[in-house]
Amino acid sequence: MDQPSYHHGNLKRVIIDAALQAIGESGPAGWSLRELARRAGVSHAAPAHHFGDKQGLLTAVAAEGFALFADALERATADVWEVGVAYVRFAIDHRPYFEVMFRPELYRADDPSIQSAHERAAGVLITSARALSPSPEHDRMTTLAAWSLVHGFTSLWLSGALPESTDGDPEALARSMIRLVLGALR
Repeated sequence: MDQPSYHHGNLKRVIIDAALQAIGESGPAGWSLRELARRAGVSHAAPAHHFGDKQGLLTAVAAEGFALFADALERATADVWEVGVAYVRFAIDHRPYFEVMFRPELYRADDPSIQSAHERAAGVLITSARALSPSPEHDRMTTLAAWSLVHGFTSLWLSGALPESTDGDPEALARSMIRLVLGALR
């Protein structure tokens, strides 16, 4: 029996949305392009036609994720402490993107759209960390410490490793932790 064919106004968007749903359910490796096509209600060739292969599709996901991430961080720049909270909030609210973005082996990291959005996000993180740095010679170490702190906290939260992960407030906890640890730098 033939399956009905579907017409999609923006097939790329439909495929990316199906990938985000699949990533949310089984991670970035737990599905195939054929399965994704079935999920999206498109021909099995459509994902390959638009993205080439799974790595191409994950490149599009990472590029979109980094752009959204940069937007979220930029909105928080009025308060240097809130940049770290925005990092945590983004990861929790956009987990499928987050699960791909920091796994460069999954996508084409040299893709210009990824590089541009990644540089925007990194710029916010570097500028914010610089504001917390005790001196210019400590800027790089402060940036690494701040990034490690919020990324590590986020990873622990998302994996459920923290007792608070089940019913705690990740933003409040992150805010307190960031001020405690990074406030000591000042």
